[in-house]
Amino acid sequence: MKKTIVVFGLISGVIISTFMGISMYLMSCSSGTGDMTRSMIIGFSAMAVAFSFIFVGIKNFRDKRNSGSITFGKAFLIGSLISLIASTLYVLTWGVEFHFFMPDFIDKYSAIQIEQLQAGDLKGTELEEAIKEVEDKNYLYKNNLLFFAFTTYTEILPVGILITLISALILRRETAEPGLSE
Repeated sequence: MKKTIVVFGLISGVIISTFMGISMYLMSCSSGTGDMTRSMIIGFSAMAVAFSFIFVGIKNFRDKRNSGSITFGKAFLIGSLISLIASTLYVLTWGVEFHFFMPDFIDKYSAIQIEQLQAGDLKGTELEEAIKEVEDKNYLYKNNLLFFAFTTYTEILPVGILITLISALILRRETAEPGLSE
């Protein structure tokens, strides 16, 4: 089980980290909310592709190492750990990229958020409070490693858990089908 988790977690993590690195590089070469939106679409699409290895990993374990059967709980555990490994690689990659190559990213992102707030319906004190909240989060993101890591995990880990849940539901099989046992 450990080998399956590590192998598929690393494959998934390398894929998502590579896509994220390329996406952020392309976004840094241009500017504007359209580029931010395009980068986010690429990012979530990459998550779906990378996290498809959760399904493949659970199925591989079920069919090749567990005689063709797997409970929902074991499938969910395997998928969650694959997701955690992939997400950790993503967080580490983004940490290096952000802190060493794109330290102004959060400032640019916050500026876009503030522009959107100013163009919206909020006025007066509500607008000032919303802008202050963006600025406070910006400060924490740049200066608090735990906040940075937690925020980055919340971008990716829920997607992995959702795909894990779906995969575990689809792949659970209490008894082996004939011909699948080794």
